Amino acid sequence: MSGSGGSHAGKAQSWVAVAIIFTGFMVGGLGLPLGIWPMFWAGVAVVAVGSAVALYVRIMTDVVVAVPPQI
Repeated sequence: MSGSGGSHAGKAQSWVAVAIIFTGFMVGGLGLPLGIWPMFWAGVAVVAVGSAVALYVRIMTDVVVAVPPQI
């Protein structure tokens, strides 16, 4: 894979957005079964903020289209 020239790593900004969204899911995911509704809604808010960050950094432009193999 080292000679392919493509990378699926993405930009650091995109990974920050993913980390924010993941943190929100973790917080909300803990709050829901524990019955701590403010914690659940805080997680929902963090996911919303992370989604806004993802849109701002244009996370979908990080998509790397694989080059078809040459036969």
